[in-house]
This record gives sequence, structure tokens and C-alpha cells, in this order.
Amino acid sequence: DLINVECVREGTKAKFIGELLVPVAPFDQKSGHEAWTVAFAPNGSYFAWSQGHRIVRLIPWTKCLKNFSVGHNGEGTNASSPRRLSHQNSEGQVMLMAGEPCEHTIDCGDIVWGLAFGSSVPEKQSRCVNIEWHRFKFGQDQLLLATGLNNGRIKIWDVYTGKLLLNLMDHTDVVRDLTFAPDGSLMLVSASRDKTLRVWDLKDDGNMVKVLRGHQNWVYCSAFSPDSSILCSVGAGKAVFLWNMDEHTLIQKLEGHHNDVVSCEFSPDGALLATASYDTRVIVWDHHKATVLLELGHLFPPPSPIFAGGANDRWVRAVSFCPDGRHIASLTDDRWLRFWSIEERAPQAIATLSNGLCCAFSAEGSVLAAGTRDGSVHFWECPRSIASLQHLCRMALRRVMTTQQVEALAIPTPLCDYLTYKVI
Repeated sequence: DLINVECVREGTKAKFIGELLVPVAPFDQKSGHEAWTVAFAPNGSYFAWSQGHRIVRLIPWTKCLKNFSVGHNGEGTNASSPRRLSHQNSEGQVMLMAGEPCEHTIDCGDIVWGLAFGSSVPEKQSRCVNIEWHRFKFGQDQLLLATGLNNGRIKIWDVYTGKLLLNLMDHTDVVRDLTFAPDGSLMLVSASRDKTLRVWDLKDDGNMVKVLRGHQNWVYCSAFSPDSSILCSVGAGKAVFLWNMDEHTLIQKLEGHHNDVVSCEFSPDGALLATASYDTRVIVWDHHKATVLLELGHLFPPPSPIFAGGANDRWVRAVSFCPDGRHIASLTDDRWLRFWSIEERAPQAIATLSNGLCCAFSAEGSVLAAGTRDGSVHFWECPRSIASLQHLCRMALRRVMTTQQVEALAIPTPLCDYLTYKVI
């Protein structure tokens, strides 16, 4: 279409920097080998992906970067990142020593649909205050990986040792997606084809805290706001659900999509919410006021609601918000990966990718990973740009203020519009 023609011009093709491939035998062309999810550890130490056939690979991110042609400095080399090396003593017990992180190949026992990293903050205590004894006491330097399986189970692994810690059982169908609260509380939310979301407290040995009901069909994805107070969930249906996670109640439904909504993510400052749908669009919302701020169309001219509500070759499979708060990535069935700037309505850069299923930005935001149906992962550099001081100040303010609180300030209208993203 015209948008893609414009993007193929000189300088607008995203830079491909590397890939992780999985050998596929000639007889192995049926379902079961898809990379349904990819994930980066919040501290930048590990990258994980479900490469199909029950297998999850955990690779130190610095090891990946050594083999990639990345033009950014400092990505994945955070000095504060935990660095571990596992050795075995004479009795075969795993011991942890200072050094490089270890690579792990984990057999989860069933097809893996969802992945999520989680880490603990000691001051965030379990909400079950009456329990005096716990089987697990998670330290500040411990990193966990949650895996959602085809049989409805959730398995929790220690990233540094590859050991299985917990086996959570309550869902009655595929666990499609997992997300940890960003506040270090180790609260985990699982989204399932059984039409429910379930809230688990890993600091209470994986106790299930609440079942969130409201979806009438499969739940595909969920995402926490940066302050962990709001959960967004989407699924087979046109509505976007917002939940109050302090009270575990439904706040409201956002209406605007014309087909199933399959992916969602909040901006780093919590002011914006991006949702991706089979209706060929990504919608950027002001979720505080339930209004649409921006529509990123993947078909030109925009399709009618009737066409968008059915099968088409522009289904948007995934959306991811860059940590810089200024870029969004979308993955579509038309074999294009697009990088968008929130200041523009046309893609800033594109890349070709066949059979893409999922995507995620690295912790520092300079690399995007995308998984495909053959279990492989491809990596690109995010478009380079320097954020303005205005944007950095806006993000700092919006981390602590809702749209309504900003609108109540005694400031000029143009400044208010900028702070509430009305001018994007």
C-alpha cells in the first residue's frame, strides 16, 4: 500500500542485527514449534523465548549482543545486573558463584504459550500477612521465569539455576499470557482460554488470590500499568478491559476496535495504552478518560468496519511500547514489522518478517525481538533518536499524575494538551 511505498525509501528500513534459529526437520511442519512469546528480563540480564516443542531457551543478553552488530553502546551491560555462574560440587549439587550468567534449555513438559520475568523487592511483603511460614523466600537478587502451558499449568523457574520452583494449577485451558506486577511484589496475572484471568501471589508460595471474570471468550493478553495499579486485558472480542488491581474489580471497558483484540501494553509513564487488533489497527488510548488519541492503520485506505471485522491479511498480531516512550512496534500478517513514532501517523521504519507472532523491546529499548511460527527469533535496532527535554519532563510528570490531575492544573491550554498527549 502507499504507506509501505513511502517507508521503503532510503533510510527508513529497520536495521537487522541478528537471529536465533531453530532447525526444523522436513516432517516437522505441523503446529507445536511456534515461538509464541519472547521476553527480556527487566534488569537486562537475560533473553527468553519459547522455541516450540515444550522448550524454553534462556540466554544471557550480553552473550547475544556479542554476536550482533549493534550500534548502541551500553545495551545489556548494566553493572548492577546480577551475574551468576552455576557449578556442581562433588555431590552434584548446584552452587552459585560470581561470574557470567548461564544459558539454560528448559523442557516445560507441554507447549509454552506465555513467558514472563519477575523479580522481588524485599519491602514488598506478601498480602497474606497472617501466614508466618513460607516454603520460598525470594531474595532481591533472585530472578524468576513464569511459563504458561498448553495444559493450563503455570511453572515457575529460577532463572540462574534453571530449577523448577512452583507448579501452579487452576486454569482449565491454555494459559495464553503471563505478566508480573512491575512493583517487585511478585504478583503474577495469567490470561487463559478458559475466559478468566487469575492473580497469583508468589511471595505466598504461589497462592491464587483472585479470579477475574468478565471476558466472554478467550483471553489473549494482559498488561500491568507501570505503577501496578491497573491491569489491561484483551481477548476474543472487541472490548479492552481495565481492572483495578488494588480491589480486583473491573473499572471499565474501552470500545473502539472492530475485531478481536490480541495484544496490549502501557507506555513507560503509564499515560498511554496501546492495543492491537485483527481489525488492522493499533489504537493508542488515554485510558484515564477512555478516549482514542491515535490510530495506527496498517491498511490504506482504512477498511470498513465490516471488512475489518472479518478475515484479512493485515491482522495485527502484536504491539510493544518502547521504553523511550516515543516508539511503538507492531507485527502484522502482511509480513511487515513496523516501528512507529507517537508523533507521526506513518511508520518511521519497517522490516520484512514472515509468519511473525510476537515482539518485545529489550530493557534499554534499543533492540526489538520478534518470534515466528518456525520457533526462530529475529532482532532489529530501534530507530535512533534523542528525546527532547520536554518529552522527558512529560514522562516524569505523567508517571505520578493522571490525565484528570493534569487538566486540573492552572497551566496554559497548549501545555496541558502536550502533557496529556493530545497533540501527538
